[in-house]
Amino acid sequence: MSGVLVTGGTGKTGSVLAELLRGKGVPVRVAARNPSAGDPDAVRFDWNDPGTHRAALHAMDRVYLVPPVNAVNPMPLVEPFLDEAERLGVRRVVLLGSAIVLPNAPGALELAARVRTRSGWVVLRASGFMQNFLRPHPLGERLRRHGEIHTAAGGGRLGWIDARDIAAAASALLTNPDDGSSERPSEGQGEWPSERRGEWLSDGPGDRRDYLLTGPKALSYRDAAAIITARTGRPIQVLPVETDELAAGYRAAGMPAEFAAALAAVDAGLSAGRDDLVSTAVLDLTGGPPRSFDEFVQDHASEWANGVAP
Repeated sequence: MSGVLVTGGTGKTGSVLAELLRGKGVPVRVAARNPSAGDPDAVRFDWNDPGTHRAALHAMDRVYLVPPVNAVNPMPLVEPFLDEAERLGVRRVVLLGSAIVLPNAPGALELAARVRTRSGWVVLRASGFMQNFLRPHPLGERLRRHGEIHTAAGGGRLGWIDARDIAAAASALLTNPDDGSSERPSEGQGEWPSERRGEWLSDGPGDRRDYLLTGPKALSYRDAAAIITARTGRPIQVLPVETDELAAGYRAAGMPAEFAAALAAVDAGLSAGRDDLVSTAVLDLTGGPPRSFDEFVQDHASEWANGVAP
């Protein structure tokens, strides 16, 4: 038997990916800490319980790998899993990585480098999720309840991407392992599709191991707020805050202190412009353009249209 193990199978990208793969007739095993009792393809999977890893990997030849959430250093938990995947002969791993590097947190970079060492294993470096503007993310919660965005980013921009487009890119790689690409991408910044920036790692044509995934245009929080306001009729305010205040808000929302501090530092770092990147990778992999933020807001306008009492 062969198929795809989808870790984080009930999450933002994993749940969409599982349905895309099923639609293509690909056998899927949906791994989650709390698997659905009504899903015959569901299996319990816990990063803190290595005993669940081998059973989840059994007879699967491909893996969609979502690292532990809210972990500054995922390596201690993920590396034994990757060792087991190698031992069992998994031929394709697609890692959901990040285009945004957490400060003083080399673990995520080490994990991506570890995945890229094997031919056929691939890293998706996804930009910020558009779904962060929805509940239960702290940004989405504040937007819904107060019509506010708190940020330390100033006018810094990010190539926000819809999680559905990440899932589509992963699906393409998991069902068509040889992406057939042989052209080295150009370097640059700006709006998609005229310019792109990405890292190319290859042993030869068709063995690309790293993709930068973004939406079609980099946006600041003020840009995003203006689009939500225009689409919903609800005024959205962008309020500048200090990094420490932003981290405190993340902690209050239940994030571990170390991870909250790292996220707040990333937000403040957007002002430097180093994450102001867009790429054509979604189009290259799927044949269709990524969703714009305007399209995302149209799909979820009811989420912000009416506030609730604090």
